[in-house]
Amino acid sequence: MTIKLIAVDMDGTFLNSQMKYDKERFLKQYVKMKELGIRFVVASGNQYYQLKSFFGDIQDEISYVSENGAFIMEQGQEVFAVDLPKKDVQFILEELVTHNKFSIVLCGKESAYVLESVSDSFFKTMNKYYHRLKKVTSFNDVNDQILKFALSCPDEETLQLRDLLHSRIGDIVTPVSSGHGSIDLIVPSFHKASGIQLLQEKWKINDNETMAFGDGGNDIEMLKHVKYGFAMENGSDEVKNIAKYMAPSNNDSGVLEIIDQYFAKQGPFKG
Repeated sequence: MTIKLIAVDMDGTFLNSQMKYDKERFLKQYVKMKELGIRFVVASGNQYYQLKSFFGDIQDEISYVSENGAFIMEQGQEVFAVDLPKKDVQFILEELVTHNKFSIVLCGKESAYVLESVSDSFFKTMNKYYHRLKKVTSFNDVNDQILKFALSCPDEETLQLRDLLHSRIGDIVTPVSSGHGSIDLIVPSFHKASGIQLLQEKWKINDNETMAFGDGGNDIEMLKHVKYGFAMENGSDEVKNIAKYMAPSNNDSGVLEIIDQYFAKQGPFKG
C-alpha cells in the first residue's frame, strides 16, 4: 500500500491547542514526503492567507483546500474559487440578522469582512483565522468574490442553530460546524472532500492512496472520502463514529505520529 497524498485539517488536528506544531519534526517528514512523491495538502475552514503563514519557506510548495473547499490553491496558483451570487449573499444576510445569536464574518477571495460594530475581542479572535480582515460599515459595501460565511454563536447552542439555519437557508448554503461556537455556511457540494477530489484528479491519485486527518464536523466528508481517514483522539463523537482509523490527540502531535508510523510501515499500514 502506497500513500501519495496526505491531507490535514489545521485547528484541533495538525495544530495543538496553542495553534503550533513541531516544525522540526514535520520538516524532516516533509523532506521524506518530497523524496517519495507524496503531496501534502492543508484542508481547513480558515483563510488561505492565514494557512500559508504556518509553513514558512515551504508555504508556496504545498497546496491548500481553504475556506472549507471554497478556495483551492496549488503551489501559489489558483485552481478553483466558489462565487456566491450577490442575491444569495443578500438573502443569507437578511436571514442572519433576524437572529441576534450570530457574529458574522463574510469571507471573500481578497479578504474577509466584519462590521465596524463588532467588539475588539471578536475582531482580534477572528484575525487569528483570517489574516486579511477588514471592517466595513455595511456588508453591502463589499466588492469581492464571496466564498462562504463564518459565524460565531453561543457554544452550547451551536448544533441547534446549525439545524435551524439548515431549515431556513439550507437550499442555498450548507451550515457545518467546525467546533463549538462556530458555524460555516458553505455552498452545497463544495467542501473539503470535493477540494481533495479535484486535486486527486489533477494529480491522478486514487482514494486508496490518500490519507486525511480531522477532528470536526466539517471534516466528515473528507474522512469518508479517502481510504485512510483518521479522526483525532480529541475529535467530536460524530467524527470518531465515521472515521475508519484513530490518531492520537492534536496535543500529542497525532498527525506527525501517524505519518512516522506510515514511514515505518506500522499501525494500520502493516503489509
